[in-house]
Amino acid sequence: MSRAFVKETDGVEELPEKLISEHRNLVTPEGLALIQAEVERLQDELAEGQRASDRDAIQRTSRDLRYWNQRLATAELQNAPADTSTVVFGSTVTLERDDGRVQKFRIVGEDESDPSKGRISYVSPLAQALMEKSVGDTVTAGAGEAEIIGID
Repeated sequence: MSRAFVKETDGVEELPEKLISEHRNLVTPEGLALIQAEVERLQDELAEGQRASDRDAIQRTSRDLRYWNQRLATAELQNAPADTSTVVFGSTVTLERDDGRVQKFRIVGEDESDPSKGRISYVSPLAQALMEKSVGDTVTAGAGEAEIIGID
């Protein structure tokens, strides 16, 4: 068959859009910087894909760039809390679990959360349980309980 009868888009699979969270896009200053850096990185990657005429890279990067531009446009910067008497967005909370483990978590935006690095999303069940609580309060944490022993 002649190439004249083959559609130009053959071989390039349509990528689904990345889902945007239904929650407010609250971000810490670090989270905002993270989003801005990702937009810049993707702009560079898109330019490289265009120079190389790499349709797959252009499509993938364009999709990711749309997502991060939307996140940047809707970002609501939340500065560090001045009052550490109760847990709020941006607080760093130290917990003592009922098995004796002590853990520290910072409550951050969805895009910057990384539980393995001690950052949990403000919409996570643990963060929701901690909100508006004070030192000495106990919350359900997974299958057990945890006491708040510090708020920074």
